[in-house]
Amino acid sequence: MIIKVCGMRDANNIRDIENIGIDWMGFVCYNQSPRFVNTIPAYMPTRVKRVGVFVNAKIDFILTWTKNLNLDYIQLHGTESPMFCSTLHNRGLHLIKAFTPRKPSDFKQIASYTPYCDFLLFDTPCLTFGGSGKIFDWNLLQYYTNNIPFLLSGGICPDSLKLLQQFRHPQWAGIDLNSGFETKPAIKDATMLQLFIKQIKNSPF
Repeated sequence: MIIKVCGMRDANNIRDIENIGIDWMGFVCYNQSPRFVNTIPAYMPTRVKRVGVFVNAKIDFILTWTKNLNLDYIQLHGTESPMFCSTLHNRGLHLIKAFTPRKPSDFKQIASYTPYCDFLLFDTPCLTFGGSGKIFDWNLLQYYTNNIPFLLSGGICPDSLKLLQQFRHPQWAGIDLNSGFETKPAIKDATMLQLFIKQIKNSPF
């Protein structure tokens, strides 16, 4: 089970969260987000994978911040096309493409992305990019039949433990944690996260 904590920015908080047993850490490279990383943090993690989150960004912007933050993965959270993903893939970048399914037919569009993505991420539909803090209907994911592994995102918080323990899907690879564990935007509660992660890792998935 991959544990990704997203929306990090503060150097001390980054250091604290890196030490509680997570696998990936996300940095939001989107200036409309309250978690936007507008400068390189004074401390960047060395023992977890770094993920940059981009929303309809230009290729040059993505390449610049991939270098600046030494990213391991690029997460595309906008309306990027399969051709756009192909361009980044051909540059040697590892991609996570986010989707916000509302109905079973929404999964049909995913097939054209799969040649270029290492992972998918399923998030809650909302009017703006960057998340709603709400859980979507995970039952929809029974209609996802592709072979690319995915992360669950969208409103996961300590109260979501039972739902996660009940969820099953052969391609489910991990969870993306963000606002449900914050004391304020871009600052995570390390104690709360550590307890939740321990409970997740002790669950019978």
